[in-house]
Amino acid sequence: MPVLTASPSLGDLLKFELNASYSRETVTLKAGTSYPLGSVLGRITASGEYRLSPAAEVVGDEGAETAIAVLLETADATDGAITGLIAARGPVILADGALAFDASVDQAAERTAKIAQLATVGLVARTTV
Repeated sequence: MPVLTASPSLGDLLKFELNASYSRETVTLKAGTSYPLGSVLGRITASGEYRLSPAAEVVGDEGAETAIAVLLETADATDGAITGLIAARGPVILADGALAFDASVDQAAERTAKIAQLATVGLVARTTV
């Protein structure tokens, strides 16, 4: 008998949001990546585009190393920049297990730092069951 697997949904990620009209924004996602639901994003200072927030500064993408938003949908920007819906400010509670990090964020301390950066804008990650 085949095993059915469901893709993560917004309900798996977003546990509480006081006011969607206040918390959410539509932004431009940098080309070249497929972004999963729950992507932890930073904003590139020069272009204003968002990308997965790396562990350290990346030449050409300065500013993105600070996590300031979480993507609320999947988005395939492999062929070009596209718009995406983000949680930009809180109060918002997110499931920490549903967050998706840049490949460079591969240490527990780096993940903790990204979660702390999100908390400064009211996006709080909690362990959920």
